[in-house]
Amino acid sequence: MTGHNDSQLPTRDQILEFIFNSRGTVGRREIARTFGLRGSDRNWLRQELKNLRKEGLIGGNRRRATRPDEIPPVTVIDVSHIDTQGDAICILSKQDKRSPPGIIYLSTRPNNPISPGIGDRVLARLKKIHDGSYEAIPIRILPNRPPKIIGLIHSNKNGATIRSIERSDRQDLFIRKENMLDATDGDYVVAQSIFNTHREARIIERLGAEGEPHIESLLVLKSKNVPIIFDAETTALAKSKTVPELGTRRDFRETQFVTIDGHDARDFDDAVWAAPDTASANLGGWKLRIAVADVAYYVQEGDALDKTARLRGNSVYCPDRVVPMLPEALSNGLCSLKPNENRACLVACITIDAKGNIIKKNFVRGLMRSVARLTYEQVQSAYDGIPDEKTGSLTNNVIKPLYGAFDVLNRARQERGTLELEIPNRKIKFDKAGHVHAINEQQRLDSHRMIEEFMITANVAAAEVLEQNSAPVMYRIHERPAADKIESLAEAVNNLGLKFMKNNTIEPRSFSLLVANAHKKNISTIVNEIVLRTQSQAVYSPLRIGHFGLGLKTYCHFTSPIRRYSDILVHRSLITTLKLGSDGHSSGFAQNYSAIGEEISKTERRAMAVEREVQSRLITGFIADRIGAEFKAQITGITRFGIFVRLNDTGAEGLIPIGTLPGDWYNVDKTGLKMTEETTGTYFYLGESINVKLVEALPITGSLKFAIVTKNMAAYRSGRRNSRYNRQRKRRY
Repeated sequence: MTGHNDSQLPTRDQILEFIFNSRGTVGRREIARTFGLRGSDRNWLRQELKNLRKEGLIGGNRRRATRPDEIPPVTVIDVSHIDTQGDAICILSKQDKRSPPGIIYLSTRPNNPISPGIGDRVLARLKKIHDGSYEAIPIRILPNRPPKIIGLIHSNKNGATIRSIERSDRQDLFIRKENMLDATDGDYVVAQSIFNTHREARIIERLGAEGEPHIESLLVLKSKNVPIIFDAETTALAKSKTVPELGTRRDFRETQFVTIDGHDARDFDDAVWAAPDTASANLGGWKLRIAVADVAYYVQEGDALDKTARLRGNSVYCPDRVVPMLPEALSNGLCSLKPNENRACLVACITIDAKGNIIKKNFVRGLMRSVARLTYEQVQSAYDGIPDEKTGSLTNNVIKPLYGAFDVLNRARQERGTLELEIPNRKIKFDKAGHVHAINEQQRLDSHRMIEEFMITANVAAAEVLEQNSAPVMYRIHERPAADKIESLAEAVNNLGLKFMKNNTIEPRSFSLLVANAHKKNISTIVNEIVLRTQSQAVYSPLRIGHFGLGLKTYCHFTSPIRRYSDILVHRSLITTLKLGSDGHSSGFAQNYSAIGEEISKTERRAMAVEREVQSRLITGFIADRIGAEFKAQITGITRFGIFVRLNDTGAEGLIPIGTLPGDWYNVDKTGLKMTEETTGTYFYLGESINVKLVEALPITGSLKFAIVTKNMAAYRSGRRNSRYNRQRKRRY
């Protein structure tokens, strides 16, 4: 190998000038050819380019060089999301570790027949725009990557198999030893199936070992694609924020605001205060102050925090963890109304009359200091005459006035008629090691109802103020139940011995009255569920449709901006409309409300699905060691393949396969309320209480199977026919 002469080597500036003046990427060979480098000189060039990359002076990889962070003119991108201006934003393919220096916008040229959607992977030509951003002109949509599987590893001598956590995916995949990553037997992992192979996969992430604390929630969060980690830019921006000075804000620091939440709550985004209205024209009326964290002050429209919050849509609450919408520096820090700390807030100042009607309302920006962080149980005990050290001094001046205002609002709620359902709320409790040790039904107290009523009042006031000023509103809408669902409900409850009139005057109180009548017959649990299934799904929308369940003509969400993006939008609209600052909505932003409403409605449904599934898996794991044990249960569903039941004590849900039922042939009636064995007359009906035995528990999928212990066995024994014909007809699934 020949040596090299330093005097003939190009300087750093010459190399940089060549790279910067070239279009796109430059290969190492091109650079060497340009400067006449041979032999060991090329080794020198390779090292010099490596040093330039380390110092951030150039971008690219070990074979190709670019300007710092510059991306090639044709590359693979992913369509990520819609931004606040309604533009589709793209990111470099997740396999590409580089970050572009500017935003990548998806081209909307009308003559291009290629029309990618959110989540599509696209080969695109990138055109740099004058502001440093890029326009991505689609060339073609690429096939999606091989699907990912989340499952449990079982090692063998050749590698391992992976069993999916999804109930619908029953076929194991094979993993070769070289594709095991660092996973071992009994680990939960994320694997990616390999194209052009027969049910083969490779592990791309280890999640944890079977039986580890909190593994259940992590599995579900991963399977539902919930973002868990915040990127560095968003985290740094959150940490840079500070509480504002008083300035033009109203000083509420002497107002005795208190937060009232569950004992395990970590973020406190609302605080309340009430006092009798002393105005002679409003005898029996009350003044309310609902202070809500001023999240819009910290999360500016279009910044990294805002994009992250919109993408997440909401916080996700699992029994053992919270995945917040905003980084902890805000969600549990500056935006949490902690006692005795200055906090920026947006305050709903509301006056109600003696009938609970809102007669005055205004929203102001302020600075407050909560005097206490209280729990629902503490507040209820204090009001009931059993205060503790913290509530003793607050009972007369703070707590009792809150109940006074609540009494008036509650009577107004009953007067207008709302949908009141009695759905059991079970709380999963964990030991110090993080494992489930108890599942208890939570008692619903008047303190819970009080805070709920205050929040509803503030939400209504916010919607009304925005409407009065012709400002955009992200409504929370709940439509009337569909006619076919009401028809099915009427038939179902009539078969249970209850009357429900199907007419055009169906109101929320119609369902509440039905539930009350069911309670008298001791069948309220199942009727509650039937009524709940009849209701439409509440969603976010810029259309003013009203909230059927609450009996309200107008309604939005204002009170939880830490955990709901919809509330941030309402805050910004109030700030702009009432001229409370320059950090409200930008001009024309409301044009995006329809798209945003659909996005955050989807993320809300995803969060609800996560919460249900995590709870199901935790409960399954909790009773998995009780195979053979007997339980009292209630039938919650009847299908052609079996009966679904829910255990009375834990709320665990599972299936009794039809093949395990006594008799030969069952007919399910058209309402889905009852199934009857045609030979013996043995029957099962929705809402029936039965005794069951646990026969199988699969924590990996969260599924349970039960068998009947007692049910009409006398009728079964007296009428059963043992003919070969009937035994062959027995359905088994």
